[in-house]
Amino acid sequence: MARKPGGRRREAAQPTEETELKDKLVHINRVAKVVKGGRRFSFAALVVVGDGRGRVGFGTGKAREVPEAIRKATDRAKVDMIRIPLRDGRTLHHDVQGRYGAGKVVVRAAPAGTGVIAGGPMRAVFETMGVQDVVAKSLGTANPHNMIRATFAALSSCAAPRAVAAKRGKSPGEIIARREQTGPRPGGVG
Repeated sequence: MARKPGGRRREAAQPTEETELKDKLVHINRVAKVVKGGRRFSFAALVVVGDGRGRVGFGTGKAREVPEAIRKATDRAKVDMIRIPLRDGRTLHHDVQGRYGAGKVVVRAAPAGTGVIAGGPMRAVFETMGVQDVVAKSLGTANPHNMIRATFAALSSCAAPRAVAAKRGKSPGEIIARREQTGPRPGGVG
């Protein structure tokens, strides 16, 4: 381990695999700080980054210039990426709900051909993550920060049938068979 000045240890730099990460700018906000000589403007950016195969992350950045704020947000999003298990590489395994502050979202798995039915910030998350079929609804605030955090809260509670089966001491086939027994739900999705 290399040492920083001041005696603190830091981890050795590991080569990170950045294979074709997609990033989307979700929101940019101009912030004014009132000082003696007038106002100082800076910009806050919210960015979502994903690899298109189930890994996704979001980050915020603030700077005096827009490109610098976007770069900081993108770097933060790359560090905070999480992996979400996908069914057939196109949709979620089950329906989930997420909540953060006043933001509440409902995310439902959808049959092939449905597409991404989601608005604004949630759409950016699903497109960068690589989900092709999903239905999502925001039931609370329209604040993009809270919507993104609520969406991530929902996605982080997703579990693959293999993980659920291991936790319950069953085989993945039993879990999947139960899902297919319930059949399509009323309302046409599922």
